Amino acid sequence: MKKKILSVMLGAALAAAMMSGCGSSGTGETKAAAESGTSKTTEAASSEAATTEAASEAGTTEAKTTDAASADGAAEGGTFTVGFDQDFPPMGFVGDDGEFTGFDLATAAEVAKRMGKEINYQPIAWDAKDMELNSGTIDCIWNGFTMNGREDDYTWSDPYMKNDQVIVVKADSGIEALTDLAGKVVDVQTDSSAQAALNDKPDLSGSFGQLITVADYNTAFMDLESGAVDAIAMDNVVASYQIQKRDADFKVLDEAIAAEEYGIGFKKGNDALKDAVQKALEEMAADGTLAKISNEWFGKDITIIGK
Repeated sequence: MKKKILSVMLGAALAAAMMSGCGSSGTGETKAAAESGTSKTTEAASSEAATTEAASEAGTTEAKTTDAASADGAAEGGTFTVGFDQDFPPMGFVGDDGEFTGFDLATAAEVAKRMGKEINYQPIAWDAKDMELNSGTIDCIWNGFTMNGREDDYTWSDPYMKNDQVIVVKADSGIEALTDLAGKVVDVQTDSSAQAALNDKPDLSGSFGQLITVADYNTAFMDLESGAVDAIAMDNVVASYQIQKRDADFKVLDEAIAAEEYGIGFKKGNDALKDAVQKALEEMAADGTLAKISNEWFGKDITIIGK
């Protein structure tokens, strides 16, 4: 009987041991599978994160490249937008055919061509030129633009032409010298170099009977022709052209108000575009193109680049 009981007990113990062994094996496989799944999930997440980071870095690099290209106005392609006063012959104005023309505009078109850009002429109100430049509407101010007194306001090209601020009167006015302007009415363009020159000579401008500011010199010449004013203060280059073009009995006084130079004004710090334009101008001076354009407009070469 004892043997039978012992046999039964041994059998039960053996069965329990086998079941325990099976349970231990299942738990191990499940744990391994779980650990394997966790590892794969972690690796996948890590791989995805790496891919995302790489894409982000690539996007950042592309954005930086785009920003750099955008900041470099000298890159080929695109447009070169020149801001100018459309009532300022012979530098920039509307021709008889209704198209924009002038010495500065013809020169700018050749510069744009050599830079691999399309020229875009943008007429502006002269007293709004700084706003247009700083907002990015225009790339530069190029229109008989006097450098003197504005040296620190823009990034400048080298001067390309010399000029004087002068007084224009009727030939029969009896006005022969600046002192004869005492008590006279004088026109000057708003925010022009002539106005700045008169501001620097308070004894002269203070002797005038009246100093009137006008929007453009076409208006000033109509005022002079009609007798509404006695004189105009303006650029000599422009005055000489206007007198010849109008075939009017006007004259320029021998005594100038101020001597100055013309340059191209860029937004402060835009050295890349300035350098590209300057390079093209120097090439044009060297190969005779600049002299040719000057001769077409003035009958002689009055440019000073490379001289």
